[in-house]
Amino acid sequence: MKKYRAPILMLILFETVAITLWLTKGKIFYLFNFSYIGLSVSLGIFLFIRKYKHARRIVQLLVGLYMLVYLGLICHENMQIEGFWYYLFTGVFEAATIHYAVAKIFGPLLFGRGWCGYACWTAMILDFLPYKTPLHPRKKIGWIRYITFAASLIFVAALFLAKVGNIERIMFWAFIIGNVAYYVIGIALAFAFKDNRAFCKYICPITVFLKPMSYFSLSRIQCDKSKCISCGKCKRVCPMNVDVTDNSRKRINGTECILCMECVNTCPKNAL
Repeated sequence: MKKYRAPILMLILFETVAITLWLTKGKIFYLFNFSYIGLSVSLGIFLFIRKYKHARRIVQLLVGLYMLVYLGLICHENMQIEGFWYYLFTGVFEAATIHYAVAKIFGPLLFGRGWCGYACWTAMILDFLPYKTPLHPRKKIGWIRYITFAASLIFVAALFLAKVGNIERIMFWAFIIGNVAYYVIGIALAFAFKDNRAFCKYICPITVFLKPMSYFSLSRIQCDKSKCISCGKCKRVCPMNVDVTDNSRKRINGTECILCMECVNTCPKNAL
């Protein structure tokens, strides 16, 4: 049973969050919401341990579709960064602010950019495209993410400063239009750069939160130097161009690792 400690601990972590929010906020929704996500992630880890090759994709679909379709389209919650700014301006710790706190601000201290690898509904679609392994070195245009980050903040701030009415409705349509834009841009970039994760590397505003917190993440891919034969296979299959053979926190693209485990699955010596 020792090898199943990871999924059990992950389930306990999410259940703790679920029960805490349920009791403190007085809404049973949080109990079901975080329990479902915890079960989905734990299932994925369990399947990975059982060496099921589509384990991560199952988690992506279970969590990504839930957040996109149920929370976003059915419940009209803007779970994009605009929704986070909206709730922040209103001073309410609900929906998107809780989501960001758990998954994208404090959560990465534990599981790094696991969100990007297992739950993001944008990457969920992009990972179906044919360029799963980057064919070219990374471009030096990552600064674009800061523009999209600032644009989202300015957009929501302008709505409040202008005292626009019915902002909730605007936030819902911003969620729909924003997602369509993300998919169109993400797919276009994937084919242009021959890299499914080009959008994540250069455009996604969420990474402004994720990158600095991921630097201190407790969950990291480690390399056993005594087993490594420097074959380079792990670097070639990494969708985020991370040098996982370097155990330093300052390793190349170290804060980009999405814990997809492609390197672990590929290593011929089980050094990772």
